Amino acid sequence: MDAGQGAYFDRADIRHCIERLARGEDRRDADLIRASWWPDATYDYGVQNGSFDEYLAWVVPGSDAIANTQHVLGQSYIELSGDSAKVETHVVSYHRVDYGGGDEHDTCIGGRYLDVMARRTDGYGDPQWRIASRVMLYDWFQDWGASADWSNGVMGLPFTREIFPGRATGDHSETFFTKVVP
Repeated sequence: MDAGQGAYFDRADIRHCIERLARGEDRRDADLIRASWWPDATYDYGVQNGSFDEYLAWVVPGSDAIANTQHVLGQSYIELSGDSAKVETHVVSYHRVDYGGGDEHDTCIGGRYLDVMARRTDGYGDPQWRIASRVMLYDWFQDWGASADWSNGVMGLPFTREIFPGRATGDHSETFFTKVVP
């Protein structure tokens, strides 16, 4: 494999790591999250920072006040340097937040992840790209107001089955995929 092919595969592996983490955060899946961060990693989200263990305890099981999240990833700009990389990934994240007393709001944040990635050997001897540190930059925030009442279906049409409204845990996507950690 030539250097260009290696860089192509490195970028694909880095992007897959970031995608795996977003799914893990949305599903509050500790195994997917662990497979995306090195154990000695650090993070700083501006409102919370610390070690990987502190991050994991913050995200899983997650706040009862945030019943649902969705992270939509945009482009990733990746600068490779041997076994490390600097990555900026645009993100739009949706959060259904309960402000108390059943007052749920749909909120949305736009920002960028600044990740330092490291390629290291995992416990099985396989080289993997994972996050060594992450900083979150915030570009905008919007509170869209009262959340939709999913018991009414969508656009005036009732759901035909209970599987359709998404949830952070226990939704249909958990049975759609078999539990495999890459």
